[in-house]
Amino acid sequence: MIKSKRIRSNIGLILSYVFLLLMIMIVIIPVFWIFTASLNQGSSLYSSTIIPENPVFTHYKELFTETRFPIWYLNSIKVGLCASLLTVILVTFTTYAFSRLKFYGRKKGLMVMLVLQMFPATMNMVALYVLLNLVGLLDTLTGLILIYAGGAVPYNTWLMKGYLDTLSRSLEEAAIIDGASRWTILWRIILPLSLPIISVIAVFSFMAPFTDFLLARLILRSPSNWTLAIGLHDFIADKFGQHFTQFAAGALLAALPVTILYLFLQNLLIGGLTKGSTKG
Repeated sequence: MIKSKRIRSNIGLILSYVFLLLMIMIVIIPVFWIFTASLNQGSSLYSSTIIPENPVFTHYKELFTETRFPIWYLNSIKVGLCASLLTVILVTFTTYAFSRLKFYGRKKGLMVMLVLQMFPATMNMVALYVLLNLVGLLDTLTGLILIYAGGAVPYNTWLMKGYLDTLSRSLEEAAIIDGASRWTILWRIILPLSLPIISVIAVFSFMAPFTDFLLARLILRSPSNWTLAIGLHDFIADKFGQHFTQFAAGALLAALPVTILYLFLQNLLIGGLTKGSTKG
């Protein structure tokens, strides 16, 4: 009996490792292929060997010396940081109001936000274009930041509200008895306990300019205002020459800020779970 349980346990452990190894391969192999493709000579992604026989790093140098890649890189980081910060601020205040305060229209407001998520983002692109043109923010990074931050509020409000609703109200009630204001409660109690979900929202919001192409391409017209998604697309959309190796090199470099931010906020996820006293 004990031996059969050990056998089943070992089989389950082996299957778990096999599954994890398969997931790692699914993630690593495409990244490795893009890296090796960026080392190819010329402009083709394909090579006769997995690792190029004569690897070169000239494509990485060309990105910074012969293209506007540094400008696009800075634009993406600027838009990502500003959109992430603005989204976190807006979502935090909105979620706290819907989760903790009682006011007229609270349930209807939540339903409106839920209904807004039923429509794809492509439906409002024309309206956004006209609106930005009317206020003079078309072809500006400011306009793109406002669009990203405003569009992220409904979904992230529901996401964060589900988390705040699980937080015990006992600490807030004790703080109110001690004379704490709503602002003090939000800053000293709610925010430290909500760091995990805030980190998730921050990462998702920061990723927007690095992954979005349609909306950015619609709003940004000048090459000096382009983000990485538009700039990298221009490498492979040129009629007179498609630079796939430069595209591969740029794609790898574009993933660095998101990876670094994720690794940095991973500590906040662990630390946020241990802060405070009660949750649940």
